[in-house]
Amino acid sequence: MQELLNNPAVQGGLAPFVIALIVAELLLRLRLSGLAVVAGFAVTVFLVSDFSIEPLTSSRKIVLLGLLSALLALTLTRFNWRPLRWILAIAGSIATVWMALRILQQQEMTQMVIWGGGCALYVGWLIYWMDTLHESPVRAGSAGMALGLGTGGAALFGASALLGQFGLALGAAASAYLLLLVLSNTRLPCGRNFTLPLSLIAGMTGCLAVLSAQLPWYALALLAVIPLAAKISLPEKMGLWMQALLLTMAALTCAAGAIYLTWFVAGAPPF
Repeated sequence: MQELLNNPAVQGGLAPFVIALIVAELLLRLRLSGLAVVAGFAVTVFLVSDFSIEPLTSSRKIVLLGLLSALLALTLTRFNWRPLRWILAIAGSIATVWMALRILQQQEMTQMVIWGGGCALYVGWLIYWMDTLHESPVRAGSAGMALGLGTGGAALFGASALLGQFGLALGAAASAYLLLLVLSNTRLPCGRNFTLPLSLIAGMTGCLAVLSAQLPWYALALLAVIPLAAKISLPEKMGLWMQALLLTMAALTCAAGAIYLTWFVAGAPPF
């Protein structure tokens, strides 16, 4: 059993998928199925790392901020104040700079400002545009799956196994959510419980892979298009499964492009 749990495919794929599927179903009546994505991520953290915060490394900051963002999203379930989207994006940008601060401080001032500003802009962008999907379960699920898989796959090719598993766990959890939605033919509750932690964790994971591994920064530009790809217009009468298929194909095209760019620059993963 322990050997099975130590398998990277189980840790970053099967385990978060199964846990997310269970959580999405159990919390359906409470309209909190969106928490499936952070539940899947949490089980991967438990299997590959731990929840301790000392020493407070950048990867542990991602875990801490991701879990805190899920708690914050719970308090915002019925909060639809218009400027909130901008506030969340700005807060996520600031959190990203804090996450990467030790790495940024090792750079010259000009490089520190450029890299810090770029990371803040990327995460803020993801949070803002994913938030526009929080009332559209099919679009959010498709974008979340592609963003997680794209970030995780690119991080793996960029020579970071831990960050790769972080991203793949998000993708697997979002896939479980989307599968349950299609099988039940019901628009599952989504909300910021789903979009906020997913966009924050995926965004910071991608940034850390750029700063500490070999993921090229321009791969993030393709990943940033994913929330927009999930907003393509579709006929209103189209069935949920067809909507999910088309939106997923559009979003995964961007994810595949980011993975390909990373492979082209960094080569095959060293494991």
